[in-house]
Amino acid sequence: MADEELEAIRRQRMAELQAKRGEPSSDQQEANQRETEMRNSILAQVLDQSARARLSNLALVKPDKAKAVENYLIQMARFGQLGGKITEAGLIEILEKVSQQTEKKTTVKFNRRRVMDSDDEDDD
Repeated sequence: MADEELEAIRRQRMAELQAKRGEPSSDQQEANQRETEMRNSILAQVLDQSARARLSNLALVKPDKAKAVENYLIQMARFGQLGGKITEAGLIEILEKVSQQTEKKTTVKFNRRRVMDSDDEDDD
C-alpha cells in the first residue's frame, strides 16, 4: 500500500514539474491529438486529393497561412457553405482570398532634407 501511495505522489510531482517547464501533460497531448485528427478528417471530407496535396505543400512553406486556410475551410464546412469537395482550382481561389485579407500594406516614405552646399549660399 505504501508503494502505491509513493507511486501516486511521484506521478503527481512529475506532472507538476512538467507543468512548470511548460511541457504539455498527457491529457493536453491527447486533446491536441484529438483536435488534429478531427481537423484532418474534416479536411479529408472537404478537399479532393490534389487540393489536399497543395495545402500540405503550403503548410511546409507558410504554416500560418495554411492554418488560416484550414480554419476557413473548417468553418465553411461546419456552417454547410460548401457544396461538395473543393478542387485544386477552388483551393487556389480561397488562397487568393486569404492572401488579400492578410496582405500587409507596406509603404516607404522618404524624408528628403535639403542641405545647404557652398554653391547654394546666398550672395548678398
